[in-house]
Amino acid sequence: MPLVDPRNRWQRLGWAVPWLLFQVFPIADLVSTSRPLLVQVAAAGGLIAFTVVYLGIFGDAFGERRDWPRAPLAVVAVLGVGLAVWLGPAWAGLMIYISAAASVGLPQRWVWPAVLGAAGVCAAVLATHGVLGDVFILPVMCVLTAFALRGMRQLVSVNAELVVAREELARNAVAEERMRFARDLHDLLGHSLSLIALKSELAGRLAERDPARARQEMADVESAARRALAEVRDAVSGYRQVSLAQSLVEARSALRAAGIALKAPPPAPPLPGPVDAVLGWVLREATTNVLRHSGARSVTVAFAAAEDAVELTVSDDGRGGDAAAGAGLSGLAERVAAVGGRLAHGPNPGGGFRLAVAVPLTGAVAAGCVPAADVAAP
Repeated sequence: MPLVDPRNRWQRLGWAVPWLLFQVFPIADLVSTSRPLLVQVAAAGGLIAFTVVYLGIFGDAFGERRDWPRAPLAVVAVLGVGLAVWLGPAWAGLMIYISAAASVGLPQRWVWPAVLGAAGVCAAVLATHGVLGDVFILPVMCVLTAFALRGMRQLVSVNAELVVAREELARNAVAEERMRFARDLHDLLGHSLSLIALKSELAGRLAERDPARARQEMADVESAARRALAEVRDAVSGYRQVSLAQSLVEARSALRAAGIALKAPPPAPPLPGPVDAVLGWVLREATTNVLRHSGARSVTVAFAAAEDAVELTVSDDGRGGDAAAGAGLSGLAERVAAVGGRLAHGPNPGGGFRLAVAVPLTGAVAAGCVPAADVAAP
């Protein structure tokens, strides 16, 4: 059972307290009018019971309960009508409390019949004693009170829905951030660990026949491990930066160690930060997939830039097929879509596997990410 904040109950009771000012009239009548003691005691007890039950209805109002408080509402109605009819116009103001209780405690379809009934009883009591014209405001107050509390009930309901929506958005933001972080770690460690495993294997094969080359490969392993550690720390800190130029350098080193030839374009022109990072991730993921799955002998990287878009294509001459389309490419598609780009992958018409991405530059230039003059074809 969920815990309930007791402060909410006191706040709801606070909304009922101002209406207790109308009890000054029955209390004054109780004190100033001469009646038998038994009548006085019964009237005072009825008024106290009426007030306690009325406050109880407000204490449970606007909460999580789906049912409406039948017994308390019936008690308030019976006591209020009975005291007003029995003791006269000074007690007719109790109908305002019945209207208030009905407004916060009844389903929508029953509120206005109950409120109009309370206003009718109030008017009838006043008319019976010939004072309806003097205090006609009391029946009107029954209706106005209902309008005010229905509006308050609606505002509380909308506010509760907004709180729930805000909590849901917060949960979604946390889940999305977890997915982003998992994707980043996959992309970072997948590439780096593949490179480390490849170079370690190569160093093991070279250890006896070419110790100098083996030591160089192990130095590269150490460098890759340190770089991976730094990237993970940057990812945890939220300051990770990946660029196309950096990924191209890493790809050249990793592919060379695996005996895979790389054909790459000259350095790309300056690009907007988000675009440069996405292209870097694309090249990094493509290199990782080549090392893991392709069995390729050569890889070709093609880059083309225009005034409004850039395209990057990575193709190999390996086994082809779409076996590489796993978690890495799914995360990559999310990155590309986030900057308005398109990602395509599949078998290369000439054999092997092809990964291509097209990213628009118009939005980045308009937003001031990079001067338009810098986005020129190489």
